[in-house]
Amino acid sequence: MSSDNIQGLETLEAWKKSRAFVLAVYKEVLPLLPVEEKWHLNQQIRRSAQSIPANIAEGHGRFYYQDNIRFCYIARGSLTETYTHLLLARDLKYIPDDLFHRLKNQIEELIRIVNGYIAYLKRSKRGEKEPGANYAIRETPIEYLTEEITPQNPSEDS
Repeated sequence: MSSDNIQGLETLEAWKKSRAFVLAVYKEVLPLLPVEEKWHLNQQIRRSAQSIPANIAEGHGRFYYQDNIRFCYIARGSLTETYTHLLLARDLKYIPDDLFHRLKNQIEELIRIVNGYIAYLKRSKRGEKEPGANYAIRETPIEYLTEEITPQNPSEDS
């Protein structure tokens, strides 16, 4: 990856704020979860939160606006997934209301920022002239063959 690409990523507001959000989740939420949630809710929150800046970064590194937009959609989905897990953690009284509301506000702000970034990408069409940008891969759908299965008579097996 070129240093220009890394510098561009490091100045990207959506990526910077999503990294700050992940750090808040790691430092303020995960330590509050009970031990029995270590392999369940803890992992779900960890993975969905990590996915936000990771997908923004992956899209940024693709150099083609349609790929970048697709990864931003995934990041936005991870934001709402993380919100759902945090809501459950609050409902189960694992995290306090004030922490939940502060993180919810961060999520709402991040969604606005990601939506703004998506709108920018759609207008700028970065990478539109890249070789192969106008090609798409399409598969021809196939028909599935179905046949009726007749149950075997258990008395015939003996």
